Amino acid sequence: MTVPEPGLPTRVRIHEVGARDGLQNEKTPVPTGVKAEFVHRLAAAGLTTIEATSFVHPKWVPQLADAEQLFPLLRDVSADLPVLVPNERGLDRALALGADRIAVFGSATETFAARNLNRTVAESLAMFEPVVARAKEHGAHVRGYLSMCFGDPWEGAVPVPQVVSVAKALLDLGCDELSLGDTIGVATPGHVRALLDGLDGEGVEVGRIGVHFHDTYGQALSNTLAALRHGVTTVDASAGGLGGCPYAKSATGNLATEDLVWMLDGLGIETGVDLAALTATSVWMAERLGRPSPSRTVRALSHKE
Repeated sequence: MTVPEPGLPTRVRIHEVGARDGLQNEKTPVPTGVKAEFVHRLAAAGLTTIEATSFVHPKWVPQLADAEQLFPLLRDVSADLPVLVPNERGLDRALALGADRIAVFGSATETFAARNLNRTVAESLAMFEPVVARAKEHGAHVRGYLSMCFGDPWEGAVPVPQVVSVAKALLDLGCDELSLGDTIGVATPGHVRALLDGLDGEGVEVGRIGVHFHDTYGQALSNTLAALRHGVTTVDASAGGLGGCPYAKSATGNLATEDLVWMLDGLGIETGVDLAALTATSVWMAERLGRPSPSRTVRALSHKE
């Protein structure tokens, strides 16, 4: 039954991350042809933004070492295909293949910046500055990912003003949008509202904000609803709940796209996504990975068949 809630957005854009954020955590690399078919199936299910791959050095993310081979196989996909780039070299590789949507990945905390980027937060922002500038010169849309926005496994709870400061710095570099990441899945709705209020207070337009929740403690959907009530209209999710957090071994991974669509459909919020086709795609991918999907909606709908 569809029962709208007054005050919520009428439409949400789902930023699908399963093909990149999801598959990069697989222990065994997925064949390039399977990745390409996965992206094609996601687009056929109605997803309009599908993060395709990452142009990082294969040494660091061997699961995505085939970026140069994969991206040309997606030229006929009728969706935006953002790619993650870590630095100018990664940007060069992406631009050479015609990528027109770029993402950079920063941290709100010093410890994660040191461990993930081998830099301080300030040094990482300095590294991103020419990447963003050159991407914009080429007419590319640029997304900034900000990780550890709610909690850090080494530093604990992350103060809202600290996150707001780094978020503003990323946007000031020229990023078109910013994705707020709950990397270890510790956020709760009140914390989400507090961070969004903090960004509001510094003049950050809610239309430039996306949210990226992990479901470690089962809070991803409730946190998403809190963001929607604040006016956020871009939500990151991963088909079938693919992916996970290497710093929280019990994490169940990213918010499953099917679980998100089920909730949005029930609220009468348009996404353009065909839930049955998306579920079938996640079942198909789960078969290729050799394990069932952790998505509750995928399990419920596929068991009915």
